[in-house]
Amino acid sequence: MNFNLKEDFLKYQSQTSDHPIGLEISYAKGSYIYDNEDNKYLDFVAGVSASNLGHRNKAIKKAVIKQINKYWHVMVYGEFVQKPTVNLCKILSENLPKSLSNTYLTNSGTEAMEAAMKLAKRVTGRTEIIAAKNGYHGSTQGSMSIMGFEERKRRYRPLLPGIKFIEFNNEDDINKINKNTAAVILETIQGGAGFITPSGNYLRKVKNKCEKFSVLLILDEIQPGMGRTGKLFAFEHYNIIPDILVYGKGLGGGFPIGALSSSKKIMSSFKENPILGHITTFGGHPVIAAAAYANLKETLDSKIMSKVCEKEKLFKDKLKHSLITEIRGKGLMLALILKDKNTVNQLIKKCLEKGLILFYLLFESKAVRITPPLTIKKSEIKKGCDIIIETLNQINNSVH
Repeated sequence: MNFNLKEDFLKYQSQTSDHPIGLEISYAKGSYIYDNEDNKYLDFVAGVSASNLGHRNKAIKKAVIKQINKYWHVMVYGEFVQKPTVNLCKILSENLPKSLSNTYLTNSGTEAMEAAMKLAKRVTGRTEIIAAKNGYHGSTQGSMSIMGFEERKRRYRPLLPGIKFIEFNNEDDINKINKNTAAVILETIQGGAGFITPSGNYLRKVKNKCEKFSVLLILDEIQPGMGRTGKLFAFEHYNIIPDILVYGKGLGGGFPIGALSSSKKIMSSFKENPILGHITTFGGHPVIAAAAYANLKETLDSKIMSKVCEKEKLFKDKLKHSLITEIRGKGLMLALILKDKNTVNQLIKKCLEKGLILFYLLFESKAVRITPPLTIKKSEIKKGCDIIIETLNQINNSVH
């Protein structure tokens, strides 16, 4: 049967923009993705920070096949004892602070954030939530309520009431936290806003204010978590521990997963008044949990995280150009800030034509995402950076 896959993609699969990249994927391996004509693309995006160990990692593949040969879905979350799910929660507990030793597994980061918001209200008995301007935590209505970018959410109102916003890194705004606040929700490193890192002791000061009023600090590590900044979680760089940690993306090694971790006492609130306080059919799915465990085990046992900082330095050393005004972020969560949106569009399009995959950020139109697999080789970094610089030179010459 003859058919045009791209035409069917546009006809039958719901789109999220008028201009999808449209690359027809044949297979992927390591740091590369191949199209149906066997063209090779160096991947500087990693499924938007999800495929931390690259494509078709052997340990993850082996774990998935092994689990599929035993069983996959057998019961809704939290009822049956399933070894892959328990093992994943245990290894997470062993590598998190004691106050974050209890984990609830979900299908995605936004679902984990929804659970965290419910948990904060349930534990504190309060309803006010404070979030950051230009923050992003997912696209469900609860997560969208704490998204500080009005243009993306105004057509979906009414959303959750009782949400207030502060400016990330603005220490004066910290005074908005008070006895009526249930939780402060922040990305440890702001993603959609342009990979903005916390300055000075900002997060420590937020945490101190939360402790003063018994407010829960929820940190969103859906993007920077799982070794992307050189530590397992980015909060480890900033001398604080959140009350609730939300993460996903890189945890699954390319498989869909989300999670929230907190203390046993806080998480137990889901068990009573009312019972079944947060439920999910597929959260903690044994095949996904097996993949996540293998992914996390290899991340912890290898030297991958210890090499992140030197790879960051290599990127910053190689990516110097008059059209690049700044490089934001930490580790292998980097954003090239260019002079204007048009330059961004040209760079991403022309690099794809040359075999390099780059991508956008949600809110910062002058930013180009660079979030490759943590396993990327230095030779591959140099190759990709050379393509970027060559392309920027062409763009610069065409302007002049």
